[in-house]
Amino acid sequence: MTPRVIAIHDISGIGRCSLTVALPVLSAAGIECAVLPTAVLSTHTGEFEGYTFRDLTEDILPVAQHWKSLDLKFDAIYTGYLGSYEQVELVKQVIALLADEDTLVVVDPVMADEGKLYPGFSEDYPAQMRTLCALADLVVPNLTEAALLLGCDYNPKPDTDQVKDILKQLCEKTGSQSAVLTGVSLSPNTLGAATRNAAKPASSYAGAAKIEGMYHGSGDIFCSALLAAIMNGYTLEDSTKCAVDFVAECIQRTYDAGAETRYGLHFEAGLANFGSQFNKVY
Repeated sequence: MTPRVIAIHDISGIGRCSLTVALPVLSAAGIECAVLPTAVLSTHTGEFEGYTFRDLTEDILPVAQHWKSLDLKFDAIYTGYLGSYEQVELVKQVIALLADEDTLVVVDPVMADEGKLYPGFSEDYPAQMRTLCALADLVVPNLTEAALLLGCDYNPKPDTDQVKDILKQLCEKTGSQSAVLTGVSLSPNTLGAATRNAAKPASSYAGAAKIEGMYHGSGDIFCSALLAAIMNGYTLEDSTKCAVDFVAECIQRTYDAGAETRYGLHFEAGLANFGSQFNKVY
């Protein structure tokens, strides 16, 4: 049967991020993506002003309860940006309601970058996010988010041993079985991600040529591609490499086009090739 994944994210009408990338990336990989939107925005909140915002907090649990009443099975639950303590608590209830022992729970603890929390989050929000990570089989933080989850100082350029230690602590202190750490640069001209797999605790690293710039939505594309590969039977290490390569290709395409980066990565032209590597017939 076709794998079915719940993606719990906000959705922005303009600006490729959250559900507007999770849905097509997962779909291209042959996965049914059930969307559970937490909010609807006219644009994403980075580098846009005057955007509209519709909070859907009150709809989260009723949607999940309806799915439960249909006796649906979900192979994975994938969470992204959650804008409040209440949404974090509701998503924990959704996991309790809809996940069974075979459901992979993936938490992307979207809350910070470049050493600081995103606007609107208080200093105690990471502690709340940690309670959600405790329910995860896999957490996918960037370096800033990892530091906040662990309550340690942010280090923008950890070396190999430090990366291994961060991954180990993420699994031990959050309670997640496995971790993928993004934004890791182990040489001056590369950027990528490191993994710690519960099935094989030794860490691994996948990198690609670094292109300077800030590219909105790259983390959402990465995590969606990572999950797509996992759902197609790839190991965590191979899935990480697959996601790094896809994001690097999207960044290169966007850079070559000279496009405004606030509109997100030009990922659409790469979807056919991305999906073609998964040749399963469900």
